[in-house]
Amino acid sequence: MTETETLSARAALAIESDILAGLLAPDARLGIAETAARYGVGATPLREALSRLAARGLVHGEGRRGFRVTPISRDDLADIVLIRQTLEREALRLAMARGDADWEAEILAALHRLKRSVRDDPQGFREGDATFDLAHKAFHAALIAACGSPRLIAAQSQLYDEAYRYRRLMMASFRSSDAFLASHERLADLAISRANPDAAQALDAHIASTLELVYPERAS
Repeated sequence: MTETETLSARAALAIESDILAGLLAPDARLGIAETAARYGVGATPLREALSRLAARGLVHGEGRRGFRVTPISRDDLADIVLIRQTLEREALRLAMARGDADWEAEILAALHRLKRSVRDDPQGFREGDATFDLAHKAFHAALIAACGSPRLIAAQSQLYDEAYRYRRLMMASFRSSDAFLASHERLADLAISRANPDAAQALDAHIASTLELVYPERAS
């Protein structure tokens, strides 16, 4: 990897982190000069970094004027939810058909880590807490880990990340972790029991809950 590629990768990671953490607001302008100064890189590696993030849907180009952070909207979240449901439903079906005892054990281990992250630090029950974020994503990854398709796994990971800003808003609406943990326990039980189509329906509803909680006035 060249020095420019290294600087670009580091800048992309830093900008992505700031977008997901809300430090760069939706629709914020990312002018080349000021953004390069902010992240301590040159214009060339910065443009490469922003192009990488544009490919992931986190920013969009504005021609010579630079880039902007991708806005959030109900339509955008609805699209993420639709694609996640479509992909993860099939990935879970394949995982239930192919999964073995090791797959089952990893689901239970991931569920335990998620529950423990919440119970050990109730104040950390939110998107943005590093331990919770890691445990939450790991659980959803474990559900489909045995699907046998690296591309399905990669697509699920990217879409999960794209919904991160919306989950931050959703998590702020929770007053208790009980329902949250119960929904993940049910997903684990249904997956391990190979309860298809109940598992698929529960996963669909779980993914859609972000849309329903962030935009309740237009959830239907």
